[in-house]
Amino acid sequence: MLVLGMTDSMPHDVVGSDFGQGKLGELEDETYTRLGIRVQMEELFENSKRVLVVHIQGRPVGKMLKFEGVPLMRVGESLRNMSDEEMFAILSEQEPDFSSKICPDLNLTDLDENAIAKLKEAYSKKQENPQFLTLKNEQALSDLGLITTSGITYAALVLIGKRASIEKFLPQSAVHLEYRNTPTQINFDNRHIFSEPYYLAIESLWEFINQRNGKIPVQQGPYIFDIPFFNKEVIREAINNAIAHRDYRKASEVVIKQFPNAMHIVNPGGFPLGVTLDNLLTVNSTPRNRLLADVMAKTGVVERSGQGIDKIFYQTISESKPAPDYTKSDNFQVELRLSAIVQDKAFALFIHQIQQERKHHEKISVQEVLTLNGVRQGIKKTKLDSAILYKLEQEGLIEKHGKTKGTYYVLSRAYYEFIDEKGKYSKATDWDERQMFYIILQHLQKFEQAKMNDFVDLFDGRLTRKQVRYMVDKLVEKNDLKREGEAKATIYSIGENFLQTMQILSKAIGIGIKHMKDTGEIT
Repeated sequence: MLVLGMTDSMPHDVVGSDFGQGKLGELEDETYTRLGIRVQMEELFENSKRVLVVHIQGRPVGKMLKFEGVPLMRVGESLRNMSDEEMFAILSEQEPDFSSKICPDLNLTDLDENAIAKLKEAYSKKQENPQFLTLKNEQALSDLGLITTSGITYAALVLIGKRASIEKFLPQSAVHLEYRNTPTQINFDNRHIFSEPYYLAIESLWEFINQRNGKIPVQQGPYIFDIPFFNKEVIREAINNAIAHRDYRKASEVVIKQFPNAMHIVNPGGFPLGVTLDNLLTVNSTPRNRLLADVMAKTGVVERSGQGIDKIFYQTISESKPAPDYTKSDNFQVELRLSAIVQDKAFALFIHQIQQERKHHEKISVQEVLTLNGVRQGIKKTKLDSAILYKLEQEGLIEKHGKTKGTYYVLSRAYYEFIDEKGKYSKATDWDERQMFYIILQHLQKFEQAKMNDFVDLFDGRLTRKQVRYMVDKLVEKNDLKREGEAKATIYSIGENFLQTMQILSKAIGIGIKHMKDTGEIT
């Protein structure tokens, strides 16, 4: 806690403070905006003197909080730059597995028989072990590590505990599903709280979400399929991740906010150790609740090694929806935002058709789908993986055009033929120096001179600035264009080579016309 309105020296007498008076909400919001830390503020009074108390969450395990990019630490009454030893100690920390801890006073009568049956059935199917179904419940749960000689774990409570037991021993494990008509709406139109064991809540959660689900029909020639607003596989994986990776020590629930065209899933606790926004799809994280995640994986509820995130991105991008958005996450909560808006039906159909025609081991991966989508959006090649670009080019899914710095990629000709938009393919690929020059020439004939920005504007939406500069430089080398000045003062005009060429052509045309008149071909 940070306390304002008391003396620094012992015995810390109350002297009062008017700091932030009437502005606590604004202060909490500004603190989060500037530092990414959620705080709660309250006012206490002794007689007429006001004291402001700021409640600050402890830093997450294994993560340093920084002020203006610098980690700090207390040394006595002073604030100093954090030492190398302290930073190493923090980075070496491991989160304790809360889910494997024994829940005091929990016994076998607190477990739900139907949930246990669901767990055994799922494990038997996933592991192809029908004998597991014949085990007594206590033995099956012991084999999975959910119960030990010391007692019953919190993982067991979350997965197969009775509703009453969950509400008594771990109420924050509930999932709140809220529906709002608009993202800006504060009050929800409808809310349902799921406090049953997760093996029973899995299906009921989806059923409630699906009640307000819709679909977008997609058709291209003989190819027809529907894209749901909310893909069941994506939603299931997202909720499973929230259950498996949330911080159960925090007294807040997983909240799912559903809107007509979007869904936000928020779970307490930041990303697991080792995970950041930049490496979501490439790193194998350390599970915050290892036992819970392990049982969910063994029963087929979640994917191993972070593949659940891959599936979320793969399905979402394959349906040509905006990429899953985790940017609202911080050190204290993870927020996933999903959009139901299909940006390009043709691209979704194209990906669908590619996967349908390929064998299982030949299907394109999540990184390849992301790269194809990047090419579709015109993202610069420097921001895309060169190895994946090469592979996709070899497979005929994309094409490379231009040279050196002017190189760019487009989706293959087969894509534009598939979606019956061949004109867009020609527009995206059929650009050479001559075509560019004729367009530039028309501009210079009107205005005599131009700057690079004028040329960039001429080809906006067709070529990047680098591609335009590359082509213009080539025209300057051939003296088709004349360049004068430097940097921002550089101007371009029609070059000597073109003027001489035009003089020769004009003279040749004159000679030809005279000859045709002499021979009587024209009058």
